[in-house]
Amino acid sequence: MATTDESTGAWFGADGQVSQLRGLLFKASCLGATVLTLFLVFVFLIYVAVDAVEPGTADPAWWATVVATVALPAVVLSLYYYRSDPRAGEVAYTALGLPVAAALLAGGVGIVFRHVVSPHEWLALVIAAIVAYGALEVHERTRDAGALERAAVGVVVLGLTIVGVPGLVPSLRALILSLPVLPMAPLSLLGTFVVPVGIAAGWYVRRARENERAGSIAGGATIAAAALGVVAGPLAGVSWTTWLILTTVVGVPVGLYVERVFRGGEGVSGLALPLVIAAGVVVCAVVVDAAGFAGPNVWLDWEFLTAAHSRTPREAGIYPALVGSVMMIIVVAIAAFPVGVGAAIYLEEYAPSGGLLGSVVELIEINIANLAGVPSVVYGLLGLALFVKAGALQPGIVVVGGLTVALLILPIVIVSAQEAIRGVPDSQRQAAYGMGATKWQTVRTVVLPRAMPGILTGTILALGRAIGETAPLLMVGVAAVVRISPTSFFGLFSAMPRQLYSWAQLAKPDFYHGVLAAGVLVLLIVLLMMNGTAILLRNKYQRRD
Repeated sequence: MATTDESTGAWFGADGQVSQLRGLLFKASCLGATVLTLFLVFVFLIYVAVDAVEPGTADPAWWATVVATVALPAVVLSLYYYRSDPRAGEVAYTALGLPVAAALLAGGVGIVFRHVVSPHEWLALVIAAIVAYGALEVHERTRDAGALERAAVGVVVLGLTIVGVPGLVPSLRALILSLPVLPMAPLSLLGTFVVPVGIAAGWYVRRARENERAGSIAGGATIAAAALGVVAGPLAGVSWTTWLILTTVVGVPVGLYVERVFRGGEGVSGLALPLVIAAGVVVCAVVVDAAGFAGPNVWLDWEFLTAAHSRTPREAGIYPALVGSVMMIIVVAIAAFPVGVGAAIYLEEYAPSGGLLGSVVELIEINIANLAGVPSVVYGLLGLALFVKAGALQPGIVVVGGLTVALLILPIVIVSAQEAIRGVPDSQRQAAYGMGATKWQTVRTVVLPRAMPGILTGTILALGRAIGETAPLLMVGVAAVVRISPTSFFGLFSAMPRQLYSWAQLAKPDFYHGVLAAGVLVLLIVLLMMNGTAILLRNKYQRRD
């Protein structure tokens, strides 16, 4: 008999069984919405890619050569992995994507060493940071100070070693830069950038293989390969800076991953996919050059990435805006990450939970959550009033743009960091207290290491939003076009979204379809790489749990 209960009758059929119709309809609706969203995103990416590459301008024979030498072998090998060796497929796709991601990161590091900090400035900064860390460690070991004293000592030490007192006391960094004799630029970068990376690589191999000799060989090989570039790089037509960065930022991650695959012994055949694709590209280039097949009329090429804006579409590039975006993101990260994480730590670990102060803290948390949804143009007005009007800073400089966008993502960083800290089991805190640890020791050694993957995931996603914002930059006077890349954080700059907005206003079809599409594709690649990094951190954190 069918049920007679009016409140539950709609959920039961005539035979008394629970009806699954609504659940199936809800599942189908969610699936349809997901498929529709992915389809629309895919169509948008295809539309932008077609405008940026213009595949219809290539000879059919060129496409046939590409398919026969590159696409077909890759597809056949991928199908083999899918049907016969799924583990090798995972290795193949990782081995194919890792060099691409590392190359993009190497480009960002190259921009930093070219426009943000010179090798000598990096040398002085690293030495000052080491001295500051040593002083803080000595203070930690010699005095049982409270959290407030530690914070005050940290501010003083960092100020004296890195910043100094303007007009009164020079910093240790400034004193190092004022020395009459400094190591040559290649040696400075080799000692303060390559050597730490080599030590880290050696430590990783030693720990993974439990072999001191293997770690020493890995670290020594990294340093030797980079040092070889100081001499051999210019002979091969590659600058020594490029060689050092490629060796450390691209060669080390790829080498460590290959070593890990061989050590594990599973999916080793997956390493063949990037080799097959690379060999196919070489064969394709030789055949196309010998036969004289015309390729597509590509807008997104090396010249576009390294040139400045021009009134001629074919000569226009995005490099100054790319440099400006990188410098702006550095300011955003430096301003938003410590403040956001510090606020989250206080709200979750130190803030009172009852009484009048507890009500004030609850009100603050509600307002922080609400600020995460405020339109970005409002933050542009806030940055204009706070940094340009009240702070008397020049509009359109990197610091103003970075601090304004930092205000935009600060609530997002705080909320995501709170969720990550809240996710740490309370039993781990109680265990630390039971061992005699103080509140600060528990937060530093137990809570933060456990919550850091979640904090980094939320921060990277927030930085991904920051790099694509346009409205705040318009409000603080960021230039539409800058033909010279900024050389300091107080220089005028343009960012990628601001440059794209200015290109969209031009009436020339080549700008609107070709140049603009190429710029959008560059911005999308950067965003996808940042979001992909966040996803990898999240997945690794979940597997660790």
